[in-house]
Amino acid sequence: MNANGRTRVHLLVAAAIALLAAGPLGLGDGPVAEAKEAAQGKSKKTKQQFECRLQRPQKFLKRRTFVKKGMLDPKQHARAVRYLVEQYGHVETDETRRYNPESAHSQAKAVRFMGLPVSIHEKIAPALHCVEKRIRATCSSKSRRYTPRAVGGFRTANSYRGAEISNHLFGIAIDIDPDRNPCCGCVDPWPTSPLCQEKNRTAYERAALSRCWIKAFERYGFDWLGHDDLEDTMHFEFLGDPDRFIVNKKKKK
Repeated sequence: MNANGRTRVHLLVAAAIALLAAGPLGLGDGPVAEAKEAAQGKSKKTKQQFECRLQRPQKFLKRRTFVKKGMLDPKQHARAVRYLVEQYGHVETDETRRYNPESAHSQAKAVRFMGLPVSIHEKIAPALHCVEKRIRATCSSKSRRYTPRAVGGFRTANSYRGAEISNHLFGIAIDIDPDRNPCCGCVDPWPTSPLCQEKNRTAYERAALSRCWIKAFERYGFDWLGHDDLEDTMHFEFLGDPDRFIVNKKKKK
């Protein structure tokens, strides 16, 4: 690697560290239950039961539904934002407070994913748990294995320009190793990654993440932005129905 290449890599690593520090630390629609888990709720008197039910991301929430060829569709975007605010809480703007008085960040939960700490919205904790369970069960062979070094979740600053709102503000998006999984359509320095210069490569080929990992996320309602025009291969966001995982609440005896 020449001096310019090493400089670009160093810039990417530095930006990745800054990005992760910016915030607090086959598919189906049927009611398939692979495992039942018990998770302690907010109250000490209740215990939540959840199941790892398969689901697809909701299409109207996918970024490529309301951003096409770099143009934002205000109506479709507003529909998606309102749903997310009503479901997860406002993101510190007057507009989003109209739909939910509780902030998304007030519902942050510190969890561990593949051994690494990450802050996410408490509602999607069961979904991320199911993803990890699937990865550990199916992605252990040499060709499927991947060891993450850094995971970022909740953020308090918007990383999109203009009117678009990042799902990191809702705590429903996570980034895995930005220095190894590039975002070729993002702002500098991400497109300077040597991987983005190889135009004949697919997003799958640019990502260090294995397809097995990507499929595990998609199995439980996450959308991979490697499919988006951004080719943001580090980024997964939960666009399913979080209530689909909850079975019931039982009082402790």
